[in-house]
Amino acid sequence: MGILNTMFGQKKGVVNLDSQSFQDQYSKDENAVLIDVRTAGENSEARIPNSQLIDIMSPTFQKDIETLDKSKSYYVYCRSGNRSYHAGLMMAQMGFEKVYNLAGGIIDWHGEIESDY
Repeated sequence: MGILNTMFGQKKGVVNLDSQSFQDQYSKDENAVLIDVRTAGENSEARIPNSQLIDIMSPTFQKDIETLDKSKSYYVYCRSGNRSYHAGLMMAQMGFEKVYNLAGGIIDWHGEIESDY
């Protein structure tokens, strides 16, 4: 895929990954940042370890995203994959080139989970 991207250019957008692919790619990516775009309440119930909470429903969401380093790779998730996909599209429109969405959300996540309870 790297050769094709070099030849034809990488289309800006969001790459949907299933749970296993998301976990594999995230764990091997030295520039990875994991973002949970759910609410604080959802995050406290269950989250993927080492994720950063940036609530897409917050009025400061876009401003919070703008502070991130665009050279990093961003792995975003929510409950079902819908909010995170839309967050990823916003990020792509803002100039982020490496945005990956956990397509089935945390409900399809097969990796480690942590919680405040």
